[in-house]
Parts: sequence; C-alpha cells; structure tokens
Amino acid sequence: MTTVQFAVLKKQIPADAGVYKFYNQQDQIIYIGKAKNLNNRLSSYFSHQETSRKTQEMVFQIHRFEFTIVNSESDALILEDQLIKQHKPKYNIRLKDDKSYPYIVIKNEPFPRIFFTRKKKTHINDTYIGPFTSVVNAHTIFNHIKENIPLRTCSLNLTEKNIAAGKFKVCLEYHLGNCLGPCQGHQSLQNYLEGIQQIKHLLKGNLQPIKSYLKTTMWAFSDAEDFEKAAIYKKKLDALETYQPSSILHSQQQNCFDVVAIAHNNHVAYASYLMIHNGVVVQTHTIPLEIPLAFNAEEIYSVVILYIKDTFGRELHELVVPLELGAYFAQKITVPKLGDKKKLLDLAQKNADFALKENLHKEKILNPLPELDKTNVLADLKASLNLKAVPLHIECFDNSNIQGTSPVGAMVCFKKGVPYHAQYRKFHIKTVKGINDFASMKEIVFRRYKSVLLKNDPLPHLIVIDGGKGQLSSALEALNILQIAHKVDIIGLAKREEEVYFPNQSQSIKLNWDNEGLNLLRSIRDEVHRFGIQFHRQTRSINMLGERKFNQE
Repeated sequence: MTTVQFAVLKKQIPADAGVYKFYNQQDQIIYIGKAKNLNNRLSSYFSHQETSRKTQEMVFQIHRFEFTIVNSESDALILEDQLIKQHKPKYNIRLKDDKSYPYIVIKNEPFPRIFFTRKKKTHINDTYIGPFTSVVNAHTIFNHIKENIPLRTCSLNLTEKNIAAGKFKVCLEYHLGNCLGPCQGHQSLQNYLEGIQQIKHLLKGNLQPIKSYLKTTMWAFSDAEDFEKAAIYKKKLDALETYQPSSILHSQQQNCFDVVAIAHNNHVAYASYLMIHNGVVVQTHTIPLEIPLAFNAEEIYSVVILYIKDTFGRELHELVVPLELGAYFAQKITVPKLGDKKKLLDLAQKNADFALKENLHKEKILNPLPELDKTNVLADLKASLNLKAVPLHIECFDNSNIQGTSPVGAMVCFKKGVPYHAQYRKFHIKTVKGINDFASMKEIVFRRYKSVLLKNDPLPHLIVIDGGKGQLSSALEALNILQIAHKVDIIGLAKREEEVYFPNQSQSIKLNWDNEGLNLLRSIRDEVHRFGIQFHRQTRSINMLGERKFNQE
C-alpha cells in the first residue's frame, strides 16, 4: 500500500481507540496493534514518521488493513492480546518462553492428596498452586510439606461411609509416621483439612498462620505435660524457621505486589519478574522475548504483563515498574524512588540486564563473524537470479552418507550474508532405506518446513539445495506438499561446474567466477557441506561404537 493509496482511505479512519490488523499480498495477517487514536496511529506508518528499518520493511509489505473500534485503551489492550494469541503475526513481539512449569495440585476429594503436575486441567475442580518456575524450589517446598505435615499418599476412596464400614487398613506409611491413618478413622477430616490449610498458606508464602498454629499446638501439649508431642511441634516450628530464610527473600513491605523490569536491544528482550506475597518473594522468573520491530518500552511491558496474568493467574493489585504505565495494567502502578520496593526493582533490573548480557555473549560465540554489510551483494544476487525478494534469509540443505550407512542431513542458515548458527539444523534420515539422495533430500526439506509452519516461524527468502536437477526436484516436491512452493525461491547449486538450477527449467545458468553473489552461494554451500560431514562423522562413530559393544557381548 502506497502513501497515496492510504491518503484516500485516511478520511474513513476514526479517531477512536481500537485495534488494527495489517495484511500482506497473500492476505496473511503480519501485524496487529492497538491505538488510543486509530487515525493518528495508522497515519504514522505512512507519513515517514517511522524511521526504523524493520518497520519500513513491514510497511512495504502492507497490502490492506482492517480495524476494530473499542470503548477504551484498556479494551484495546485486551482485544489486541487475544488476536495476537489467535493469529501469531510475524511482526509482533514473540514470547520465547515455551517451557511448561510444575504446579502443586490439591485434589478435590475427601482427605485431599497433593502431588506435582505440569498440565493444568481447568475442567476439574482441583486447587492448582503455582506455576513454579524453579523445579528445585518446588521440590524443596514439597519435601518440607511431606516431612512436617502428614498426608496420605494412597488413592483409596475415603468416603465417610467406606471408613465407617471398615473397608480399609492402615499401611506402612502409617507405621512410619508419614500418615495419621484417616482410612481407619485415626485422623478426623477436620484435623486433616487443618494440615491442607497450612499447606495452602505455605505455598502462597503466608507463613505467619502456620507459625501461630504450630506455637499454639506446641504450648497446648506442653501445658498438658505431653512433652513428647510438644517436642514434635517444636521440631516442625524450627524446621519452618530454618526453611524460610534459605528459600525466600524478605521485604519490610508486608503487602502483596509484583515487580517487573526489562532489558532490551533491537532484537531481543528479557523481563525479570518477582512475585511478592506478604513481604516475601515467592516466585522469580526470567522471560525471554523476540523483538521483530522497533517497539517502545511500554509496548514490551504490556506483552510481559499480559503473559504474567495468563501464566500465573495473577490479578495485579500493585505493579512495581521503572516507568509510568497506563492504569489499565494494574489497580496501582508504583514507580519507586527509594525504600524496599526500589531495592526489589533494582534487583529485578539487575537480573534482566544479566540475562540480556548473557544472550549477547552466546550470540557472539555462535556467530563469531562480524555482520558485514552485504546489502549490495544480496541485491545483486536477487537481480542475477531474478528472485522475488532480496535474500536476507537463506537456508541451504545437504545430505551425507557412505554406502548408505548412517545417512544424515544438514541445514545451515545465513542472515544478511553471514552464518546464523542458532538456526543450524541436523537430521537423522528416518524414512529412507539404502542410498537414495533424492528421497533423503525430500525428507529433510519436508521436516524442516513442516516444523517452521507449525511454529509460525518466518520462511527464508531463498532455499539453496546442494545438488542438481534431481535433488532440486525432490526438495520442490516437499514444498508442494506443504503448499509453500509459491512463497519462496528455491535453487539447486551443482558442485562441479557451479551451475545454478531453477525449478521446472531444464537449462541451468552459470554466474561469472568473480561474481560476488556466486561466491556467497559457494561459501554457504561449503558451510553446509562442512556441517553435514561433521555430523555424519559423529553419527558414524556412535553407530560403530554401538556395534562394537554389541559384538563384544
């Protein structure tokens, strides 16, 4: 869409709050945004106010747009979040945190059991506490519960009727002191539920009610001169006191709030999140994000805050952040200058800064070559090969085997003309028997782009196949099955004469040996060959070692 075309439509755009969607020429949603004033925000994209190269690239792809009017900026934020989750547009901020975290579940049953799970079932009326971002910390808490609050571990149906009928007998756990025997009526339901209530307080970081209960019970047994039982509760109280400072941080602020700090550059962001309950840091989490466009800090914070609400089921009463945000993010926004909240915010910022620094360090290790300006070389390559777009993102495939043994495939990725090691891929050939380079090529290309489509990752601008007509045709078959052959450029690069083959064309072309574009293609082909051979040697060594072990046995 050109500036002139937009100018015609501009008068039809209201000055209300709302959400807008940008579509490309293939009618795919490439970006979803929110605005306090739709007319002003949409106009900014086409009035040269956007100076970011990434944003300019996106605007160049806009074919049409749609918008939805809402009542307030808060409603726009909610609708934007829902639409992004549904459509996963290419240019929106992407959360890279795809891990599943454990919950502790309290079953909805007589004499409830507790256990770990990573799957939260919303249709069952159980109590889920978490998620816990640290499995180690979650197990520490769980072990503390088992040691100090006796609970049953069996799956018996402990209804009042079944217990009264004497259907069950106590097990070894009862004799070991790990269970108080509710199955034979040795423990009342009320007493059992008191323990469950203590667990809920403990898991939420609310330790004062547990301490009060333990102290009251301890002194009651002491007054009754039952010193053996009083000693048991004294031991539990001591264990709780010991557990607290070693596993959680403290603040003098005896209320509940959440702390978020973010560190970001042009490509990625890391958010550090602290959950505070009654002055105690009960959860810490680092959230990685991918930044495909130039976003301001408030836009990044909005993505993180909505993620926190969804993942942790948090109603944010007070949010501690380093900048002023819209009131719709939380009931109260605090930007502290001094005191405990400022110290906690500084701690969160320190963690976010460290995570970003570590990411940059890893990228430097994975991509040691400098990011040279190869814009002209790539533009010349586009012209020489008559490609759809400048090939800023190139992926190249190769197969490797020796007489059909240990067949493997490899793919390397180049972005802006330099290796992008984080997206290199290795493939064990799974469906092909014997020596069949064509079928092997079809398999690895199919597997690669099936995965790309499932993850909604961007397709490359150019796919390079190491080989001639046969390998190229096989790769093209895979793209046709996935229905993406029309969306990308694909070529074959034969080794011997450095000929370039095109789909459905019998004639190849030969670029001049001093052509910089050909030199780049040759270096990419050499890199995938090196990477594939290395992987094949590793695989063959492992297989040979396995055979030796088998023969020795």
